[in-house]
Amino acid sequence: MLKREGQVRIPAGCAISGIFSRSGAPVNGGRIVQSIAAMHDRSNGLGGGFAGYGIYPGYKDYFAMHVFFDDQTARRDCEEFLQRHFDIVNLSRIPTRKVKSIRDEPLIWRYFVQPLHHKLADCQLDEAEYVSRCVMRINSTVKGAYVFSSGKNMGVFKAVGYPEDVGEFYRLEEYEGYCWTAHGRYPTNTPGWWGGAHPFALLDYSVVHNGEISSYDANRRWVEMFGYRCSLLTDTEVIAYIFDYLLRRLGLTLEEAAAIVAAPFWDTISRMPEEERERMICLRRKFSSLLITGPFSILLGFEGGLMALNDRLKLRSLVAAEAGDTFYVASEECAIRTIQPQLNRVWAPRGGEPVIVRLNEGVQV
Repeated sequence: MLKREGQVRIPAGCAISGIFSRSGAPVNGGRIVQSIAAMHDRSNGLGGGFAGYGIYPGYKDYFAMHVFFDDQTARRDCEEFLQRHFDIVNLSRIPTRKVKSIRDEPLIWRYFVQPLHHKLADCQLDEAEYVSRCVMRINSTVKGAYVFSSGKNMGVFKAVGYPEDVGEFYRLEEYEGYCWTAHGRYPTNTPGWWGGAHPFALLDYSVVHNGEISSYDANRRWVEMFGYRCSLLTDTEVIAYIFDYLLRRLGLTLEEAAAIVAAPFWDTISRMPEEERERMICLRRKFSSLLITGPFSILLGFEGGLMALNDRLKLRSLVAAEAGDTFYVASEECAIRTIQPQLNRVWAPRGGEPVIVRLNEGVQV
């Protein structure tokens, strides 16, 4: 019998998890797979994925482009574009293993690249903006090619499947990094396909998200005025571009960006001290179209750090914890306890309160 809405258990839909080593000590990718697997029932097999930071120390000065190809024609067309714009120092298939539940996989390739010097000189862009524009060009104009990761010394690994199966498929136990995030997807109003799985990433920013964005259309129209293109058929994609725009292009702080996407209510602002009140009024008025409405919990990974953020009403669960120099965050405490039973501190961040962790001063990765 066909089940109707309300008869199917959707336990707050989606799962997110993160591990961050402030000391820069390497964390094996198998630990984040174990963590997200503890929340198996929060996803339905239509998407899982991971982002790891510090995983390519031998190529840390190069942009690592992870690309899905529908076929060899798409690969050829994309590589022709890359050769015109970049020096490709290494290219290969991303190592995978056969997993019964992971089917219909595209061609999955990895390219370590640097922008061609004469191209940078001609366009007068910095290398990050140059790479960002190239990613948008590929994803919107090269048929059947999707760049789903493009940062330095980091990478995204995602697929259609349960997250623990995705981790096995990509052999994540063979990687080590100082930061990992993970996502188990339960799509409700967008398709389940490889490019639509989380994380969504641009340069070194990656986003995993539990919830849905009722403000998506307003958010999308704003970022597309500045050259971004939402082409991956999932609302979360726009969050990655919002943070890239606010943090990299405008140079705002993480706290300011959080105060824009999860802005305090006006009555809350009215009770703030004068200087803080004026700053919040300015941010709310200037960036009103970047307020994200709807229930959400977000993990934003970036070079050297991690931020966890709830919507301002805390309509999605989020639990944080610490053990020594390691920070943990997840949709449920069980996902933390399963990999670290003994914790120094456990807490639930308040709605709209960013929790930001960074590498200890002087740590090089």
